[in-house]
Amino acid sequence: MSDRFTRRAFGQAAAGALGAFGAAPQLLAAAVDAKAEPATPAEFKNLPAVGSRVPTSGNFATGVFHEAARDVPIVEECDVIVCGAGPAGIAAAVNAARAGAKTRLLEVHGCLGGVWTAGALTWILDYANKPGLMAEIVRHLEARYAQKHKGSVAYDVEQMKLLLEELVSAVGVRVQLHTRVVAALKDKDNRLSLVVTESKSGRQAWKAKTFIDCTGDGDLAALAGCGFDYGSPDGGLAQPMSLMALLTGLKPEEVTPFTRELAESGGWAGPKDRLKAEMEKGGHSPSYAKPTMFHLREDLFALMANHEYGVSPMDAGQITAATMRARGELHRLVNGLRGLGGVWSNVKIVATGEQIGVREGRRIRGLYEVSTNDLAIGVRHKDAVCRVTFGIDVHSTDPKKTKGIEAKPVKSRPYDIPYRALVAKDCDGLLLAGRCISGDFIAHSSYRVTGNSVALGEAAGAAAAVAAMNSTTPRETDFEDIRPTWTRLQFEQAMKT
Repeated sequence: MSDRFTRRAFGQAAAGALGAFGAAPQLLAAAVDAKAEPATPAEFKNLPAVGSRVPTSGNFATGVFHEAARDVPIVEECDVIVCGAGPAGIAAAVNAARAGAKTRLLEVHGCLGGVWTAGALTWILDYANKPGLMAEIVRHLEARYAQKHKGSVAYDVEQMKLLLEELVSAVGVRVQLHTRVVAALKDKDNRLSLVVTESKSGRQAWKAKTFIDCTGDGDLAALAGCGFDYGSPDGGLAQPMSLMALLTGLKPEEVTPFTRELAESGGWAGPKDRLKAEMEKGGHSPSYAKPTMFHLREDLFALMANHEYGVSPMDAGQITAATMRARGELHRLVNGLRGLGGVWSNVKIVATGEQIGVREGRRIRGLYEVSTNDLAIGVRHKDAVCRVTFGIDVHSTDPKKTKGIEAKPVKSRPYDIPYRALVAKDCDGLLLAGRCISGDFIAHSSYRVTGNSVALGEAAGAAAAVAAMNSTTPRETDFEDIRPTWTRLQFEQAMKT
């Protein structure tokens, strides 16, 4: 088998693809390639420049560049490749490795965790009824300054980064950061067989028996030609994005009336409304009508106060503009609060998210679509992999109507997500986990929160490992064949917890 293929051959094979895109410290070595060990000073001058080994050539006409075909190295073949290392991707990779699969985890950011870390989310929702890895993560976070609240957990972003690196390293997951998936190749039987990435190492190809899309926006599935839905059914508008900020200079006892959880006895709306009134006193009205401040630990707080409306997560230019607008707004809001003096005299932003928080991207079509009716009746499934308890939560898609939360079309009850919603309909060898699974607009607003993403990732990881090691596809693998591995992994973690 050749370990190289040409771009031209890839382009012909993938012409139908949709979309664009994109433990203790001593244990960390287990997650990186041996060839990636740092060079000594004497060796450094002899290191090849990776980019210079594959020069770009071709020709261009008006508005079009025709890139010449070139060989792309296949750098690795493994059992399971997980694309995206957010909450779902971490869980998928850890479970796949614990199930015995040789696992590779690819991530675009410089840390693991996605919205948990690069997005500075600081808050985990719908975690309490999740056994297995979610409970394990919370247990570790509690020893690292985290605070548990009713239905949520507040955590320190830097501690989360380190914890996730320790978890993947301890089970032998091989990680490559700073790496974006840009192409996908299916074989003649419509099975995903290879992905292509771009990074400082250049263009690289990776083969696996099973793939898991944990990119959030369904980038891998779209590149593989999978059908998807996006936005609301009545116009295609999607939920807004929000950029998080971390604040210091506040005393918890002095800002209790404005802080969610600290003032929760009076209901969640009160602290938000009082905080908005303070911001408006400071001269700026937030683009999110229900700004929220969370207490993390000591004098460290998180702030979510902005909405970026009408921004496509599939357009880098739009995301860039939204991120810059959001960061500017957050600083204006906090500067205005500080100008009020009193309890706000020393408040300041110490960090904003590297990644703006994206609530909604592609919803990839699977073998089952989680529906609004599922929420209304509290549906149960024999192949359930996650029970969602978080309610419908659609942040306004149209600021002319409201800048808060839209009215709920139905009253939701706790419901199950089946394994079938994680299996891509239009491509074999591909599983989905996180907010890109198969579901409708309303259902997505409920299951999108990160406690559910972890549970979905766990199930996808176990399923991918079983399929890979049995030389079959997720579509061909009955959930009853997956259940023993999935439940064993959950039981093992429950015993540790």
